[in-house]
Amino acid sequence: MTTAFEGRVAIVTGAGQGIGADVAALLAERGATVILADIAKDRVGAVADALCSAGHRADAVAFDLADEDGVAAAVAGIVDRHGRIDIIHNNAAYQAPEQRAGDLDVINLATDAWDKAFAVNARGPMLLCKYALPTMIAGGGGSLIHSASGFGLLGEMTLTAYGASKAALINLSRFLATQYGKQGVRSNVVAIGFVLSETAVETTPQAVKDVLLDHHLNPTLGSMRDIANVVAFLASDESRFINGALIPVDGGFTAHQPTMVDFQRLFAAAGSNQL
Repeated sequence: MTTAFEGRVAIVTGAGQGIGADVAALLAERGATVILADIAKDRVGAVADALCSAGHRADAVAFDLADEDGVAAAVAGIVDRHGRIDIIHNNAAYQAPEQRAGDLDVINLATDAWDKAFAVNARGPMLLCKYALPTMIAGGGGSLIHSASGFGLLGEMTLTAYGASKAALINLSRFLATQYGKQGVRSNVVAIGFVLSETAVETTPQAVKDVLLDHHLNPTLGSMRDIANVVAFLASDESRFINGALIPVDGGFTAHQPTMVDFQRLFAAAGSNQL
């Protein structure tokens, strides 16, 4: 087991399940003391308990990213208990079924869905950084990693609020890198594509998976560990010269022309790829 993060304290939001839980596990496996944060106390507590049972250092903290006082109190408690903050992975996002039902095209978009998306997906990471950065800077700096999405880079027919909030998070990261880079803080974004999380496996029809796979440049869809590996790299000293960057972790989904699949079929039928 590598100990790349020995002596470091990491906060991972949305760590009660999915990518957040996998990132927390990988950082813990590599020696970090991991603070698993989530709004669901029982869920995140169970994940932290499992890590501790496996011999890792982990704590669970439940708070609402939309509640500024709650964020400030949670950070103060983490600092009081652990004395430092070295890594933050802003992974949490609000994607409950009722939220998705209201987050449609602009004409049909529920204004409340817009407000909730920004409160958790953009304002929440800002608040966590606002209250954690003084401790991080006092300790010599650290790494901020933010989870964005292809929805924050490209237009789509639905999930308007989610996409706009992720676009805001992308530029927030650049502001953080610009404002605090000289004080040892690195801030980077991973633009996450479709990965086979527990929820995706259970709820995404195979026909939808097939369509998405057609637009990937890789032969297979991604896994949660694919994302965790990149987050761990950005948290490590091996990425010390990467700051203010956006890294797509999407199997090439956002790297090609929108017409790629149509042209593949056209060329296959013609027996040539000459335009």
